[in-house]
Amino acid sequence: MATTFQPPVSRPTSGNYASIVALGLIWGGTFMVVAIALRGYGPVTVAAARTALGAVALLVLVAAMRRPLPAMSAALAGYVLVIGLLTTAMPFLLLSWGQQYVPSAFAGLSMAVLPLFVLPLAHVFVPGDRLTWRRAGGFALGLAGAMVLIGPGIGAAGSGDLVALGRLACLGATVCYALGSILTRLCPPIDGMWLSAATLGVGSVVLVPAMLAFEGVPGAAAPGVMGAIVFLGLLPTAFAALLRVQVIRSAGPSFMTLVNYQVPVWSMAFGALVLGEALPGRFYAALALIACGLLVSQSERRGA
Repeated sequence: MATTFQPPVSRPTSGNYASIVALGLIWGGTFMVVAIALRGYGPVTVAAARTALGAVALLVLVAAMRRPLPAMSAALAGYVLVIGLLTTAMPFLLLSWGQQYVPSAFAGLSMAVLPLFVLPLAHVFVPGDRLTWRRAGGFALGLAGAMVLIGPGIGAAGSGDLVALGRLACLGATVCYALGSILTRLCPPIDGMWLSAATLGVGSVVLVPAMLAFEGVPGAAAPGVMGAIVFLGLLPTAFAALLRVQVIRSAGPSFMTLVNYQVPVWSMAFGALVLGEALPGRFYAALALIACGLLVSQSERRGA
């Protein structure tokens, strides 16, 4: 049923590539900004605030541009609801919670594992996005990198070790994004700006009550912390949501995974240079394996 909504993915344009570069830089710096926001607010508050601010910004924008309201069928409403949960509410909360216990560089590096989940899903659900032997080989390399990234001690998550649980939370966010990418591609026709605004609205409806229940009404914090919250809501949430939807619906979810070449590099650079985080050797080994996997899996698309 879902595969009838979208034609096969088209050849990426120069605009698609420019969007990928912009998203890599924006999202690569997001994890550093989340770490700063967590210095003054709890993880639910950080996730709820960035989602609500992003939703308000996009709703104001679509109203100012007088974009017509989409006709909301039951099928479309279902897609919007699930996409909102998978691309805003759940991953924002998982990343904010996980970053309490792991470096921002780890959170950014975990995003590089996203293609591991997108490739097999796209093979099944997205016309023209097939999992070939070469892509399967890239998948295997990336999987090895993910195992190196998780590192020793992950089994302690079962006994409540917070560092191990934080690692799993960050990786869990990548699963959410992968599923959300596939559903965004398969979503019935809808204006991209309204889809971005609506999915952020769904996230807000879920996260704001959770914030009030678990952490209460947020108060004032240090200027840098409050500035980090505003930045998170406007740039990596609202603006990036527009770019993300545009790329996925025109070039496909597998092309969108090209962002993952950049995000871990920028997150590691910002974490080390700005936050002074120590980067263990396994981070670099994981990055090398995942990057090799991405190169192999994308080489067919580039005609290599």
